[in-house]
Amino acid sequence: MNDAIKEYAGVDFDTIKTDEEAKALAKERGIEFEERHTKGDIINLFFEEYCEEKLIQPTFIMDHPLAISPLTKKKPSDPEKVERFELFINTWEMCNAYSELNDPIDQRERFAQQDKNAENGDEEAQHTDEDFLNALAVGMPPTGGIGYGIDRLVMLLTDSPAIRDVLLFPTMKTLGGVKSENGVKDKEVSTPNSEPEKIDFSKVKIEPLFEEDVDFDTFSKSDFRAVKVKECVAVPKSKKLLQFTLDDGTGTDRTILSGIHAYYEPEELVGKTLIAITNLPPRAMMGIDSCGMLLSAVHEEEGEEKLHLLMVDDHIPAGAKLY
Repeated sequence: MNDAIKEYAGVDFDTIKTDEEAKALAKERGIEFEERHTKGDIINLFFEEYCEEKLIQPTFIMDHPLAISPLTKKKPSDPEKVERFELFINTWEMCNAYSELNDPIDQRERFAQQDKNAENGDEEAQHTDEDFLNALAVGMPPTGGIGYGIDRLVMLLTDSPAIRDVLLFPTMKTLGGVKSENGVKDKEVSTPNSEPEKIDFSKVKIEPLFEEDVDFDTFSKSDFRAVKVKECVAVPKSKKLLQFTLDDGTGTDRTILSGIHAYYEPEELVGKTLIAITNLPPRAMMGIDSCGMLLSAVHEEEGEEKLHLLMVDDHIPAGAKLY
């Protein structure tokens, strides 16, 4: 990876020793980063900015930074790098492969750093998995893994510009989004003697309520508003983040990023009315300023986290204040 950056950006990160030097170099080149980023993160940002668009012919990128590979074995010859490679064709990442880290002590230290990253706003951070650590402690043989994007390969072979063009079952629009073109009537069909759905909450676990009180004056400074989703797209290079373009009633579009891609596809949220806190300071996420926070309800069910984005009646106008 460092060799590719050296070739296409003219920067040799093997000679950069500290996070501060790497950040200064990023500022000099106009590459946006977050304060929590380390030298390894900066290397990855340089690679994405200068190298990926140049990788047309099949190219294997190796020796990734430790900071962006929390589950991968270190290279014995250079502990700042890991035993990992990615295959790029036509600027696309086609596969990711690495030697699995099977040292439970090292893995716990990596998870601790990931937890710290999450606290500092990293939406992509892994979290400590005690079951996984226990399995490593019991014993895991030397293991390697490869994940190959078959959909990307089919895109390449069929000259398809979008991944949706090659998926057998792409995410479909909701019925409400295709009513007119399919001739579906807007009027809701009622079922005689229908009973309300019975929901089983017996296996639900919620986070304990906060014991510390917040004074009313502090709470009243939070500006809760209804917002309309004008556009929603997945953030490139992120598995979790969705980027929302919102109508907040001011006449100026508002951008908010939210790490909910595991629960929603972007198309199904367009046109929805959501609730946002609009007076939070902008926070840079993947180089994009997120101006506010969308509200969601989170609980645990049978050991799995569940999330529901708060959606309200579409009759509520954009910018309506909540009390």
